[in-house]
Amino acid sequence: MKFLPCIALGGIICLTSMGSQGQTKPPLRHVDLSVKREQENLNVFHDWVRYKNPGSFLIEHLNSQAARFYEIRDAEIAKLRDKNDWLERQSLIRKKLMDVVGPFPPKTPLNVKVTGTFKKQGYSVEKIIYESMPGMYVTGCLFVPDGIKGKVPAVLNLIGHEQESFRAELDQVINLNLVKKGMIVFTIDPPGQGEHVQNFDPSIKLSSIGYSVIEHCYFGNQCFLSGASAARYFIWDGIRAIDYLVSRKDVDAERIGVTGFSGGGTVTSYLGAFDDRVKVAIPSSWSTVSRRQLETKGAQDAEAEFLNGLVNGITFEDLIEVRAPKPTMMTFTSQDEYLTLQAAYDAFEEAKSTYSAFGKIENIQLVEDDFKHWLTPKIRLAIYSFFMKHFGVAGDPAEVDVELLTPDELKVTTTGQVSTSLGGKMIFDVNKEETALLMQSIRSSRKDIGNHIATVLRKAKEVSGFVDVTDNSATEVLVNGKYQRDGYTVALHTIKGEGDYAIPILLFVPDNRTQKSPAIIYLHPAGKIAEASPGGEIEKLVRQGYVVAAPDPLGVGETRNTATRALATGYTGVLIGRSIVAIQANDIVRVARYLHEHSDVDEQRIGAVAREEMCLPLIHAAAFEPIISNVTLIGSLISYRAVAMNRLYRVGVTRREGGDNWHPYEVDFNWGIAGVLTAYDLPDLVACLAPRKVAMFGIKDQMLEHASEDLINSEMEFPKAAYAAKDVSSNLRISQSYEEINSGINWCFEPR
Repeated sequence: MKFLPCIALGGIICLTSMGSQGQTKPPLRHVDLSVKREQENLNVFHDWVRYKNPGSFLIEHLNSQAARFYEIRDAEIAKLRDKNDWLERQSLIRKKLMDVVGPFPPKTPLNVKVTGTFKKQGYSVEKIIYESMPGMYVTGCLFVPDGIKGKVPAVLNLIGHEQESFRAELDQVINLNLVKKGMIVFTIDPPGQGEHVQNFDPSIKLSSIGYSVIEHCYFGNQCFLSGASAARYFIWDGIRAIDYLVSRKDVDAERIGVTGFSGGGTVTSYLGAFDDRVKVAIPSSWSTVSRRQLETKGAQDAEAEFLNGLVNGITFEDLIEVRAPKPTMMTFTSQDEYLTLQAAYDAFEEAKSTYSAFGKIENIQLVEDDFKHWLTPKIRLAIYSFFMKHFGVAGDPAEVDVELLTPDELKVTTTGQVSTSLGGKMIFDVNKEETALLMQSIRSSRKDIGNHIATVLRKAKEVSGFVDVTDNSATEVLVNGKYQRDGYTVALHTIKGEGDYAIPILLFVPDNRTQKSPAIIYLHPAGKIAEASPGGEIEKLVRQGYVVAAPDPLGVGETRNTATRALATGYTGVLIGRSIVAIQANDIVRVARYLHEHSDVDEQRIGAVAREEMCLPLIHAAAFEPIISNVTLIGSLISYRAVAMNRLYRVGVTRREGGDNWHPYEVDFNWGIAGVLTAYDLPDLVACLAPRKVAMFGIKDQMLEHASEDLINSEMEFPKAAYAAKDVSSNLRISQSYEEINSGINWCFEPR
């Protein structure tokens, strides 16, 4: 084959080939070298190695802080040598337990009512209602063996998350076997279960919120806002149940036992730690805070978490050790879907050193079986045997077949629900009364505007868990790309967060600027990408001349938690004294400082816009950071008070896809701040922003509906007073019209 020279484009010599017949072949295929615009990828962390799993940032950040509290506790435990050391620690733990769970109400008359009795072969059943506190009714059934002479031991069986409560087959098997072995058994309906449903809806014959776990978290969130834990109510119901047992002539007050499975195991561990009358405790497959639980399955339901529990050094292990050397048996299964077996191993190993110091190593046991989350025959046999051994009950511990009772036989109230037969108070009602006192204190403090604002700024940081930004890391920017659009650029930036994570930011900068531009931090609950497309809200702002930084604060957008259940992050924050709101506020402050150092930005004109739940961290960030010169809030929750003081709310309540009446929602606490109403509320922080401009549009009530005029006037009375006191009333703009948002944002940047 011969090659002949030819002249190509630009005079460059190229070669063409000629076949053996002297025919010229077609020229080489034309290659299109024009620039084609690739589709934009606005995920900042795409193609990263270090930040490959941003969905785990939030829980890892929380757990890293939890780990520091465990390290402190580990150091304390390592110093304990003998019985006297452990006695001192037990005294300390008892005080701490009361600090984080109490105070409990005074003991008032139980006003016990027996609504029915019936006989069965070998035992009788008494249907009991008592008042754990005035007007709060607790339903239960007492199983009494035949032929009692004198006093016999009694066991309180606390029920897990079975919606039917002690009427479930498993619980009946245990109750009736203990009775047939000569023990009195008392079992009660936990809040949210059996006949004690807290938000009972007769039309669906279930809670309007959903089954037990969901309802527990629902009222648990309201308790957290008011500085309490739902665990207090579960514990108090149990303490009062023991009060009833020891008041009976047929019960030996020196032989009181408690047991429970799953959620009932959690409350068993609480009751064994809080009530010295519990001589034998058998918590089974139970959850509360432990290092391994947080590292694996994550924090559990609201009543399983103590407010500031880890801050006070209270862990899974302490609930066992504080009752040493009283007999305690822990039971777990090796295939548990909700709990980690390592947590049980860790607790058992540490507890053995406690019991050994008391010379009673035989009083602590761990029984394990190879099964899922359940009370297997092996574990049930161990429960019967342990009670019989330590109560001195003779006989064969083997489980016997029992005739199960019908739900109707075990119905205590006339209608099958406390709410429809007796009325009375639910947990919400008691918490509301306590919240009203907290709000009275806040309103009293507001009378001195200056001192109150100073106090709020200090307490808000403390209660929310906000950490001041003291480093310069916000100015250390990593760039992962940039896109040129019509009239502006979009850059993909990250800055360092308060922990070992990065904050992803989309930075929108107008072209052809002749001077520094005002800047806006744009926060959307769906993340930075929600309004980032051409034609979106952010582009409209950029075309008006604003530099816009759209970040994903931790837990939002690209960093949305995908590693655990939604409730695990907020409840982990409750344990360590940090709120997700405050962590996100810290991120927002860092973004403000990032803009403040940017060469394209007028550092005196940095505002922020937030929608819906992102208004909560923005209000905190702006109160703590004066760099943020103005704020626009769109669809903000009006107050935490509105959530705590109303039976129903929709904040943090997500409709579950495909959910029925049993499980219609998921409930989280990422929006909440534990203990917030002991110190301040959202309107107090708005007042702290005076004299800066604040525009509020479409304010929402606790149901996430447009707040009424009366509610707005009531809640915003103090912010208006604070602005009036500085003679800048016009700098606080409130409107329920969304049509005014764009003009409201521009108004914020106009000279005062």
